[in-house]
Amino acid sequence: MKNIGKMGIHYLQRLNAANVPKDLIEKGQNRVIEASLTLIRERAMLKGELLRALGGVKASSSLLGVPLGHNSSFLQGPAFAPPRIREAIWCGSTNSTTEEGKDLNDPRVLTDVGDVPIQELRDCGVDDDRLMGIISESVKLVMEQDPLRPLVLGGDHSISFPVVRAVSEKLGGPVDILHLDAHPDIYDAFEGNKYSHASSFARIMEGGYARRLLQVGIRSINKEGRDQGKRFGVEQYEMQTFSKDRHLLENLKLGEGVKGVYISVDLDCLDPAFAPGVSHIEPGGLSFRDVLNILQNVKGEVVAGDVVEFNPQRDTVDGMTAMVAAKLVRELTAKISK
Repeated sequence: MKNIGKMGIHYLQRLNAANVPKDLIEKGQNRVIEASLTLIRERAMLKGELLRALGGVKASSSLLGVPLGHNSSFLQGPAFAPPRIREAIWCGSTNSTTEEGKDLNDPRVLTDVGDVPIQELRDCGVDDDRLMGIISESVKLVMEQDPLRPLVLGGDHSISFPVVRAVSEKLGGPVDILHLDAHPDIYDAFEGNKYSHASSFARIMEGGYARRLLQVGIRSINKEGRDQGKRFGVEQYEMQTFSKDRHLLENLKLGEGVKGVYISVDLDCLDPAFAPGVSHIEPGGLSFRDVLNILQNVKGEVVAGDVVEFNPQRDTVDGMTAMVAAKLVRELTAKISK
């Protein structure tokens, strides 16, 4: 796994060692970037045209995969998650109707614009600054095609920063964020990496992309996590007080006065009994029904979201966590589409 994550870096080092002119490398990278964005743009345009022709839809969830894993602090398996989640969504073991009664087979409810080709970009030596920009631009391309709304399949949690940034910039203002996770992911720069999956919400808050950040399911937090939470005014709800906070969390009203609500679900918010296929196993988490009760009862316009940190390589019961991720995607789809 470590070797996969470093392939792009090693390739660029070999080109530099061979004295390949930097402008030649940059031109090649630019071509690959443009080709990558063109594919997302054209697929989003096609799906948007279809929905506008069908009519009768104000918002439709559109899947965008971001198979990025190299900003993980432990294991890089989340890079392999998007195709496994899609497979679980459409595997046929259950019907296509969400609990709210929406049919995923209806393109007005759910479309798919494919994946940002993360590994291909890294193999060309594209660094993380540009990579985050490409992810943001891909999200904006989806949002340009009304009525598409991005529902992003991670990948590790570092992807939430460029996705939220894109949503906020495209809508023209901050959003309220509901973040379900065992960890606050708000280190200033975990292990020296400002784009670490443990630092994504520090980047979001310092960028002014969120007005309110509610973190639910927290049970692995240290002094820096609490200090950073206070610095940014984060509302942190830890599992040790969940029974007291339950009524509040199952009746959230968000998004008033801002551009909408963004929901980010890290699968390790769940107790590992429900989702063993995660990199950071942290006992004492939310039940699956706890999570659904919170999500389904949120009052406010959900404009985008992500489901992250599924690690297929740790899915100890064959396909179990993939189905959990798929169910969350299905119910988030129902929340976004209208």
